Amino acid sequence: MLLFSSDSYGIEIGSVASSGLTDLLATDYQYSRIVVIVDENTHDHCLEYLLTTFEKLKDAEVMLLPAGEENKVMEVCFQVWQALTDYKIGRKDLIINLGGGVVTDMGGFIAAVYKRGVDFIHIPTSLLGMVDAAIGGKTGIDLGPFKNQLGVFKHPKMIYVDPVFLVTLPEVELLNGYAEMIKHALIKDNLHFDELSKVSSFTALKDPALIARSIRIKFEIVAKDPEENGIRKLLNFGHTIGHGIEGYFLDSEPIAHGHAVALGMLAESFISFQREMIARELFEQVLALILKHYPMVSFNDEMITSICEICANDKKNASNKINCTLLKGIGEGVIDQVVSEQEIVSALQFINNCSK
Repeated sequence: MLLFSSDSYGIEIGSVASSGLTDLLATDYQYSRIVVIVDENTHDHCLEYLLTTFEKLKDAEVMLLPAGEENKVMEVCFQVWQALTDYKIGRKDLIINLGGGVVTDMGGFIAAVYKRGVDFIHIPTSLLGMVDAAIGGKTGIDLGPFKNQLGVFKHPKMIYVDPVFLVTLPEVELLNGYAEMIKHALIKDNLHFDELSKVSSFTALKDPALIARSIRIKFEIVAKDPEENGIRKLLNFGHTIGHGIEGYFLDSEPIAHGHAVALGMLAESFISFQREMIARELFEQVLALILKHYPMVSFNDEMITSICEICANDKKNASNKINCTLLKGIGEGVIDQVVSEQEIVSALQFINNCSK
């Protein structure tokens, strides 16, 4: 069992059945009522394993969220808050979020707001959730096309990462998490980028050591800057333009978060290259890896204009200027880079050309 810990929370990587969860439930929550939040996927594939593994959870209330980013909205939160109220869940009770990034983002937000805060635990079941979404204390929901526009910083009590849940995932979901792992490597760890570039099968992405290395990068960054006032902005690489792309498609044909981030990383790497912050050789390494695993998307002029408008209202912006994290090398991110709309247009046109 590998453990990362800070003053705020801890992460255990390994079998949840032999983790510290049993002792935590028996001590801190001996007299608490417990709610398990799942979506349709984890209800069918993961919930039974959790409930039968832990005696304390046999009487837990289960709350089912609709699956998908398009359901990460306030209307669904209201329904859960009303159900928590109907069940008379109190501030000393516990919420366990069992699911991928949507469940941990949304479940954390629900717990943080309900009665001014109820303790919660994350048990991420997707690779994206394990290496990124569950870690760092960011909770949130979407507002129209704007990703995570509403949210608070609130750390879970604990995070339990068990690769056993990855057995149930389709390849597209592993690619979602892979994009965030690539991001971690590009901003902080060139050796990890080399490792990830050599991944030859989806099975390799389930390697606990590879997962732990990616988790460590994010965990250490967040520990230094919990509320994103400085170095934590490195983690936004690929997400300004990526969120713009993802937000644009939410109301039509939604694309996966990891896919959008991969396109965002390519766009922001292109801007870095155009600014001569990275050499052509390094840009082509990023381009080759992303082209290998993620399909390109075609953008017409109207789509590009809409994506730029979403980027202009991104929550990471300051002083009405679009703020990105760019690269100055493999493993070297640079925060607080103001980019122009024309640079975003050029980057999206580059992706459009790659799709032909």
